[in-house]
Amino acid sequence: MRHLHTRTTRRRLVGAVVTGLLCTGGLTVPAVAQDPVSPALADGQALTPPMGFNNWNSTNCRPEFNESMVEGIADIFVDKGLKAAGYQYVNLDDCWALPNRDADGKLVPDPVRFPHGIKAVADYVHSKGLKLGIYTSAGTKTCNSAGFPGGLGHEYSDAQQFADWGVDYLKYDNCNNQGVDARTRYTTMRDALKATGRPIVFSICEWGENKPWEWASDIGHLWRTTGDISDNWGSMLSILKQNLPLAQYAGPGHWNDPDMLEVGNGGMTDTEYRSHFSLWSIMAAPLLIGSDLRTATPATFGILGNKEVIAVDQDPLGKQGNVVTSEGGRWVVAKEMKDGSRTVALFNESGSPQRIATTAAAVGLPGARAYTLRDLWQHRSYNTAGTISATVPAHGTVLVRVSADRHALVNPPAVELGLSDAPLVQAATPAPLTTTVTDLGRTTAGHVSTGLTGPAGWKIRALSPTTARAVRTGRTLRTKWTLTAPAGTPTGSYDLTLRASYRSPSGARVTGTLPFTATVVVAPPAGTSYLGDLPWLSAANGYGPVERNTSNGESAAGDGHPITLGGVVYPKGLGVHAESEVRYYTGKACEKVTADVGVDDEKGAGGTVAFEIWADGTKVASTGVLTNAMPAQPVTADVTGAQVVRLVVTDGGDGIDSDHADWADARLTC
Repeated sequence: MRHLHTRTTRRRLVGAVVTGLLCTGGLTVPAVAQDPVSPALADGQALTPPMGFNNWNSTNCRPEFNESMVEGIADIFVDKGLKAAGYQYVNLDDCWALPNRDADGKLVPDPVRFPHGIKAVADYVHSKGLKLGIYTSAGTKTCNSAGFPGGLGHEYSDAQQFADWGVDYLKYDNCNNQGVDARTRYTTMRDALKATGRPIVFSICEWGENKPWEWASDIGHLWRTTGDISDNWGSMLSILKQNLPLAQYAGPGHWNDPDMLEVGNGGMTDTEYRSHFSLWSIMAAPLLIGSDLRTATPATFGILGNKEVIAVDQDPLGKQGNVVTSEGGRWVVAKEMKDGSRTVALFNESGSPQRIATTAAAVGLPGARAYTLRDLWQHRSYNTAGTISATVPAHGTVLVRVSADRHALVNPPAVELGLSDAPLVQAATPAPLTTTVTDLGRTTAGHVSTGLTGPAGWKIRALSPTTARAVRTGRTLRTKWTLTAPAGTPTGSYDLTLRASYRSPSGARVTGTLPFTATVVVAPPAGTSYLGDLPWLSAANGYGPVERNTSNGESAAGDGHPITLGGVVYPKGLGVHAESEVRYYTGKACEKVTADVGVDDEKGAGGTVAFEIWADGTKVASTGVLTNAMPAQPVTADVTGAQVVRLVVTDGGDGIDSDHADWADARLTC
């Protein structure tokens, strides 16, 4: 659904959200998708996932959404090379119309936003060689509280207006649907669009409420599988996990739609945005830009314009990638390509670097002496003996395209840079770190050297060799280091870079880098402390920030309310929103975490979550799924000997709507 201004009201207008789609640790799905369960529309449209722009994520209903902006986006598509990269739809979302139809029952464009009308905008967009999309809802009103007219009961008239204006794409939402059967509502609009005689891509936006992937492939060209995305890591992650299991339903002309892109809107890091873009592409998802391109950074254009990644999304075979493995936040997703290659995403869900590995055989490639491995973000080709692996930064994705190739050995060997772990450093105290340089190729890496750089004033000392004359297939140059932060260094994360260089058999010099962070920490205090009062290593949240000693509130920091579970008010704790992870340094000096947990009372009947406590890599306590109707649940975890404790809240398998979760009275004993 869409776009009500807070997550607290979304998807509650028409019943329950789809359940049972959460991918959990340990999920293994075949690497090749099954055939679709029903035929696609035979109209030749959307044979690859639609690519374009939609204004909602950046403007909502604010005044800057107008014809000047829309036409400016079309200009940017051409000027910045996005059109050449494959983007073609410039789509209007809600708020383009007046709240009332005219005397003949026709839709009326807002004369302030669109003084020249929609047809004039369509003509301008078409003059650039692009296409125009528009929005309405399969209900009496759209989703905006202003009450703009929906299409229910006006399908044929509205469809003809859209066709007369030159519209090429319709997003059809689900608000105010009066309880009418979803399949009936969307089929009626399909027939109305067809009756116009104009080719119009039909985007079904009913939020996965009625499992449209099971029935809509001969009704629409794409269908939303989830609720609305928000510009934060937890939201993106939750939607990813709901969409991944639906691979068998996607194909040319009928696509799973996990909602628009947030790349460039500012709520995530560039590393997280690259993951977002990589994962949407390997899922063959529609790529609809949701950021204001008029103010986009070069980094944003670099992500959105990566033609090698776009080619994965637009591959004509039309397969959605499948999960190969997903243990401990280490995801391997593989997508079969028309040329027989496989695109493989090594995705690190966790908050620290992790090695993620698979093999050519595991992702469905035939046996071969060597394979070409193309890194789609580095734009470099290597040879591999069959191992596909990388040390992936926190929240990062390595995206590679791998093929059995008798010419693979003309490329240098793939070399993996690795870490023993993300270092935790106490100021003025040497901290150990081990780095590795491993040859994954069929050929030898020669004259290997490695170096480590960090912040000014840090002492970095190698305790073992940093060079090797040769590193053969499967062998590793392992170097031990110590890192010392100056006395008085404030707590927080600091950037370091591992660099390696080597020569290929042809004599070419190859370099690689692995950026990572070291975290300066302080020893936890002795005794029992409230977690809401202690510094954390990191905090990720599904909506808004993690709040100390209040509930999650809304999107702004400090807007929470007293933590309340089952009518009991708690003065201390953490207010989070699924998907959430808060990490604490415990330095092997603590024994126990205790809390009362549950969905905050402020959500009424909403919210479905599950709580977990992890000691390093081991889950030491979990609650199972909790709802707002349940009283606070006490949870106790033995964390003896753990270096890091993680407090995790998942969405209970049904998306993140209303998932305000409280770690009430949370305490750490050391």
